[in-house]
Amino acid sequence: MTDFLPLLAAVLVACFLLCWVALIATRSRTEADEVARRLSAYMGGQRPPQPERIKSGNPLRDALNSFTDAINPVFARGSYAGKLAEDLQKAGLRLKASEWMLIVAGVGVVIGAIFWLRFGTFIAFIPCPIVIWIASGIFLRFRQTRRTRAFENQLGDTIILLSNALKAGLSFAQAMSTVAKNASPPISEEFARATREIALGIPVDDALQHMVQRNKSEDFDLMVTAVQIQRVVGGNLAEILDTIAYTIRERVRIHGEIRTITAQARMSGMIITLLPVGLALFLFFVEPSYFAPMIKQTLGWVMLGVAALSILVGTAIIQKIVRIQV
Repeated sequence: MTDFLPLLAAVLVACFLLCWVALIATRSRTEADEVARRLSAYMGGQRPPQPERIKSGNPLRDALNSFTDAINPVFARGSYAGKLAEDLQKAGLRLKASEWMLIVAGVGVVIGAIFWLRFGTFIAFIPCPIVIWIASGIFLRFRQTRRTRAFENQLGDTIILLSNALKAGLSFAQAMSTVAKNASPPISEEFARATREIALGIPVDDALQHMVQRNKSEDFDLMVTAVQIQRVVGGNLAEILDTIAYTIRERVRIHGEIRTITAQARMSGMIITLLPVGLALFLFFVEPSYFAPMIKQTLGWVMLGVAALSILVGTAIIQKIVRIQV
């Protein structure tokens, strides 16, 4: 058994490196792949006929591309793959659902192998892939929140740019194209995608609603509602957008002031939440015999459960205090 463990560790490390190489290699996806993926959303999930993939000249990259293309239909059969693909888009990660699953699985297996080799029991391996899967979901939500916040911070200036384009005599669709060319990410990426949808024949209102669904921004939803009402009843859209831009800028300014005032409380809450968890993990790895009663006795499990519940309640209370709606 002891001779088998080094070989197993080497295989697992090789799988981990393969997953990360796949992540790096797939970042070079061509624009044709992106267009084909977007067209599939309007063809009932059926991808249009694609030409044979052009070889990159790198055998490893070509092999990885062929492998991910082969397993992607298998992952795409379930509803979870579609939701995961949407979450990856909202998080700004240009990865396929199959690629993300492979990366998460590879990291979970490698970390589980480290725990297995450290404690010499397969039981230590079992929870690691589950924990990594949960952590990947938390990471995606964090990326989505950060991207939405960046989107909202750019929204006021973007609406002013839309208003100026309308005052110059452009149509609303042309004004959206102007934003896609002159704004900065992530808002330029969203307007560029909406512009391509309009070019494919999607109505302007539907393209705007798709942007609302992807970004979940109340400020942008307010702007889209105002635009849709103006398209029905008429009016000076440029003046309406100027008023909305002023309102959104004031909300962003107030949000910034609130985050500055509550920064100390939020940091204290994070430290108070993570400190006992970090200390427990430190003792678990450095002094397993000292921490053993907590996981080998019933009273220890009860104490850990009470501590986890107390941490969750305290975190929820702190978040409720520092989260102020504007």
